[in-house]
Parts: sequence; C-alpha cells; structure tokens
Amino acid sequence: MLLSDLKVVEWSTWVAGPGCAAVMADWGAKVIKVEAAAGDATRTFWPDTAESPGNPIFSNENRGKRGVVLDVGKPQGRAALIAILKDADVFVTNVRPGALKRARLDYDSLKAELPRLIYANVTGYGLTGPEADTPAFDLTGFWTRSGVAAATIPPDQEPFTCRPGFGDHVTALATLSGVLAAVHERDRTGVGRQVETSLIRAGCYALGWDYAVHLRYGQAVTAQPRHDRPGALGGFFRTKDERWFCMAPRGPRDFPAVMSAIGRSDYVTDPRCTPPITDLEVVREIRAVLDAAFAGMTLAEAGAMLTGVDVIWAPMATLSDVVADPTAHEAGCFVETPDGWGGSFRAPAAPVRFPATPTGPAGPAPRLGEHTREVLAEAGYDPAAVEALIAGGAAT
Repeated sequence: MLLSDLKVVEWSTWVAGPGCAAVMADWGAKVIKVEAAAGDATRTFWPDTAESPGNPIFSNENRGKRGVVLDVGKPQGRAALIAILKDADVFVTNVRPGALKRARLDYDSLKAELPRLIYANVTGYGLTGPEADTPAFDLTGFWTRSGVAAATIPPDQEPFTCRPGFGDHVTALATLSGVLAAVHERDRTGVGRQVETSLIRAGCYALGWDYAVHLRYGQAVTAQPRHDRPGALGGFFRTKDERWFCMAPRGPRDFPAVMSAIGRSDYVTDPRCTPPITDLEVVREIRAVLDAAFAGMTLAEAGAMLTGVDVIWAPMATLSDVVADPTAHEAGCFVETPDGWGGSFRAPAAPVRFPATPTGPAGPAPRLGEHTREVLAEAGYDPAAVEALIAGGAAT
C-alpha cells in the first residue's frame, strides 16, 4: 500500500481533520484516532447497532482507523498521547489553538521533543490573529465567511446553506496535500514541520477564479439571476420530460454548432450575434429560443444532440441518479466499507485512484476506545500501567 510505512495520529472531531486522516488510512497509513470519553460528535448521528450496523457518517470519516480514548486534561493522559506520538510520522488535529496551547500540545510545545513529527493544524480562521480561537464549521468558515455563499447564491434568492461536510472535505484534501509535501521534505531533511490549513483559506482557494479577477480589477461577476446571465449558451435548461441539464460552452465554435443543431442557423449569421454578444437583450432572445427548443426534447434527445456536436453538457443528477450511474461506478466513486458487524455497505470513495494498486477501507471505523489497550501497549505501557491509566480516568 502507498502509505503503509506511515503512522498517523489524529486528535480531531467532525469532518475536516478526520477526513484527512481517513484518506491516508484508505491509502494504507496506520491511523490512530484519539477521542475524549464522550467520543467524536459524529458518532451520535445514526445508530451503530446489530439492527442498523455501521454509522455512515462516522464510518466515512474514520474507517480503517484504530480508536483510543484519552483524557489529555490529566497529566497521565497527556503523557500517554506523547508516548503514542513518539514514533508517529504525522499528527492531525482540529482542536482550537488556545486549547492546544493550554494543554501544552501545540506545535511549539512538542517540536523539540518530537523533531521528526509533521504536525497538521486544521483551523477555522488560521493560527494567528484575534479570531484564531473562533469556532467554525464549514457552513460558517468555508461557505459563508469566505465569500463562497455570496458568490454562489443569486442575489434574487434567499440564502441557503451548503451541504454538510462540503467545505470540510475540500479542507481535508488541502490538509492532506500539505501533509504529503511535508513528508516528502522530511525524507530529504530528516526534520518535520508544522502544516496549517483553514476553512476560510480553502474557501478562498475554491473560489479562486472569482478572487483572481476581483483582486486584479476590483470586481468579478458572481452568481446572477438566470435572465441576467451574460452568456446565452451557458447554464441550465429544462427538457419536456421535466429534467434539467447544464451546458458549458468552451469556445466560439459552440454557438454556431448548437444553433445549427436546433435549426436556427439564422442566428449564426445575424450580425447582432457576432461574438462576444454584449447586448443583454439579444442574449435573452437567444436564451428564449434555446428554452423553446429544449422544451420540445426529452433529456435523452437533447443529450444526444449536444454530444453529437461535441458540446460539453451534463444532466442535473440526483443522489439516486448518481448511485445508479454506470459512469460513476467506472470512475470509482463508491467503495464497500466494512460495518464492524461482519457485513459492509457502500460509501463514498477517496477522490484519487491509483490504477493497478488497490486502495480503500482497511477496516471498519473503530468503536469508542476499542484499541486503547492495544495502542498503549505499543507505546511502551505494560499491562499494569495500562490498567492504572484506565482506573485513574486518563484512558478508557
């Protein structure tokens, strides 16, 4: 496996931190998840019982890991975490910076003792400044605060929220890329380093096209009502079987190709339609012609026509559509995940595939504290010391 020589310790909750470590687990890393006695909050979303095995949310972010429960607020619990980290390659945490510093588990407190450790902080708003300790979810830090929502939601619509974990998974992948860059550097230098990501920075990067224009020219075109869009071909259209699809023109050949295909070549030679078409009334006129044409076709007919003239398009698919879509399965979008009860269920796959090298869930998500004794023994604790930690409440 790709990362089979990597030991990763993850002390985080919810999605962005756990998701980063989960991808590494899929790729073969030995990942230990450290939790408080209450457990990761995502454990509570769906029951994990013999009648309903495998919490899909917790499993998605924590499959293939081993689980340890420690109370790092107790000196013995903190010492146990340090012992587990002694031979670790990577530490991933989304605990807020102030709490890390108070527990003396921030990077500055550990780097001298653990010089080879790659320490990854996943934050809401970064490690410095007055809002370094402000709590954030992807709904606030990534979607709302970074400008993604305002750039995505047309101004004539009431604001809506992003889907759960949407920005967290973008941030998880950003964290993973930083961690792997640091692993590569350490192979050369022998020294670890701190890696930092934030929801707000990942959101700004995801919105990079708009920000690039805005930073250069002071403005950028973001989401607009459909009738105000400047491009006639681009966007969503509805077919007679009540399906929506999106068309995405990529060059000047697309306009004549589509207009000719719907039998309206007259617009190709119309001087008003010489590209770029800047008159919004002409754009609206062309869009109305396209609306009428596609309203007379089924989705299958419209798709065949657009594919035939080599125009980029896609149907607006529901989750059920995608789960049944052979293309999604060919692309490797889903994997079988062990449920911890002897069975398995389908789940989203990590977004990267390595042809000829199998990757995927190495096992189920751990039950709370399932591997505490095992991991502490590997960290050098004898059986009596492990039982003393548990009896004292520093481990569970």
